[in-house]
Amino acid sequence: MAAARGWPRKLAAVAGALPGGGGSGRAPGPVPETAAPATAALYVHWPYCRKRCSYCSFNTYVVPAVDEAAVRACLVREAQTLLRLSQVHSVTSVFFGGGTPSLASPSTVAAVLEAVAEAARLPAGAEVTLEANPSSTSASLLAGFRAAGVNRLSIGVQSLDDAELRMLGREHTAAEARKAVEAARGLFPGRTSIDLLFGLPGQSRDAWAQRLEATLRLCDDHISLYQLTLERGTALAAQVRGGVLPAPPQDLLADMYQTARNVLVAAGFRHYEVSNFARKGALSTHNLSYWQAEQYIGVGPGAHGRFVLRGEGGCSREARVQILEPVAWMREVQSRGHGTRSRVVLSPLEQLEELLTLGLRTDEGITHERWGHFSPQLSLQAVFGEPGEARALQQEGWLVLDSGGLRCTWAGLAVLDSLLPDLLWQLQRVLGAARRPLKGTPVEERAGGRGARAISGRNG
Repeated sequence: MAAARGWPRKLAAVAGALPGGGGSGRAPGPVPETAAPATAALYVHWPYCRKRCSYCSFNTYVVPAVDEAAVRACLVREAQTLLRLSQVHSVTSVFFGGGTPSLASPSTVAAVLEAVAEAARLPAGAEVTLEANPSSTSASLLAGFRAAGVNRLSIGVQSLDDAELRMLGREHTAAEARKAVEAARGLFPGRTSIDLLFGLPGQSRDAWAQRLEATLRLCDDHISLYQLTLERGTALAAQVRGGVLPAPPQDLLADMYQTARNVLVAAGFRHYEVSNFARKGALSTHNLSYWQAEQYIGVGPGAHGRFVLRGEGGCSREARVQILEPVAWMREVQSRGHGTRSRVVLSPLEQLEELLTLGLRTDEGITHERWGHFSPQLSLQAVFGEPGEARALQQEGWLVLDSGGLRCTWAGLAVLDSLLPDLLWQLQRVLGAARRPLKGTPVEERAGGRGARAISGRNG
């Protein structure tokens, strides 16, 4: 993603970083995934950018020149290898993230999609998303991507204020962002998403409200809002730490989040995930596959995956991470077909922890059916319906457990990071695998108490 985007990057740390990983042997085993249809989403990471934004800590690289033919060949080969190892017969969606994937040529996108269609079925009309920066989205280039098979665009606008864009180190101006979105909407009507950042140093509540109103006059039917995360090692974080720029107060961040929800819901948007809003049914199919704990395959430098290696006789889900550095990744792909850096079989408890952590990000939450796929012997009611932390959270109005499943109220969704430690602790205790109480989770960034907080990260 060209900006501080959706969750999947930090998901990769969940299994290893959450206390209690590994289970105790008393945890109920999941339904063997070999019995389920072999489908998966596919994430493709393009690691290159023209420049690094001041807030960016993602796996991106600025290089004098890119050997696109070599990168293309490696993306194709790794996709073929991992699809063969997983024995996936149908790819439900494809997402080209980064980095700045709109710097790649349409022929690279077409080559990857052709390889996917040959190695596994890619249904007609399957969602194929490309992340794009306004500075690399001419109308002719976007038309080329559409011809290559892209049918959804995610544009890293980030702000419609030139001063804010300069502070963020973005290449484009507000006018260029507007022009890019208009061109995208003409080619991808109803399937153009806009990314916005809030909580910028010095940004006021009124300024944020004005950005939202300007965005509504411009946008299509999907908006992703992310609170700026000041990541260690970034230029912007150093400026704030050094006192050059002010750190936004935590209560202001909470007010900005509440303001955004009020404005967008009033405009007909469904707040279907912590950071994501859609109207007219324009939800991101690909990202839903993450939040619903479905299989996904990560291709490219630093990409993450969660799938079963049926091709090697596996029956349990693995967490895989590809080599971060592009040259080293290409070398491995060329020599052995893929550039996997690490692979870890996820225990039943770890799978349930991920399902809980991710599923509660959505307004639907975790249905009984989805929970039963991973825990056929111990129901949601058995884990969270008994006296304990979850019951207390329900009584306080943060959580709901009913015939639909387990989900957050709006108030709870806004403070999910502060609820998860209690819920994970109860899950671990009930499964007989409790560890020390958690102080936080790697999928969320605290913003102090039960107030709105930062939401960041992505695959790759």
